[in-house]
Amino acid sequence: MTEALTLEQLNTVMAEADCLKTAAQVDDALQTMAAAIEARLADSMPVVYAIMNGGLVMAGRLLSQLNFPLEQGYLHATRYRGETTGTDLQWQAPPSIPMEGRTVLILDDIFDEGNTLAEVVKACHQQGAKEVLTAVLVNKLHDRKNTELQIDFVGMDVEDRYVFGCGMDYRGYWRNANGIYAVKGL
Repeated sequence: MTEALTLEQLNTVMAEADCLKTAAQVDDALQTMAAAIEARLADSMPVVYAIMNGGLVMAGRLLSQLNFPLEQGYLHATRYRGETTGTDLQWQAPPSIPMEGRTVLILDDIFDEGNTLAEVVKACHQQGAKEVLTAVLVNKLHDRKNTELQIDFVGMDVEDRYVFGCGMDYRGYWRNANGIYAVKGL
């Protein structure tokens, strides 16, 4: 686990961070995503899963904009466990609603390399989902992506930096930041 951080250190990170996307830009991206998701899923009565913890903020902001019947579940799968690099997938909370024969929409904060999200999609298919779609608020632009995964709904692209806010964290903190920020120098 990482070292303990002080309030002063965390406030300095925010004060020095570069704002890549403002709160208004995030709101616009979520509205655009909601319209695309509604156009695609309005008649399917899907089950929607937010991947905890990162997908929580995005899900909370997005779901209220979807004007069709859906079931909301949650799951917690992680590879990071408080670190900045991942290992094997660990289920801390398996999917909460059966998905046999269902259309499933997985919500997550970021498509970085995509290994965790790819494993979650695979698990949904193994549990009998008829169709699995993915939505991420942020797509990080680089060439290290899991090539087996295609994202269906993307809110916005950001450069390849250590980003936080809107569900993404800086060492466990600042998921609540109302914009997308990049750590200075990273």
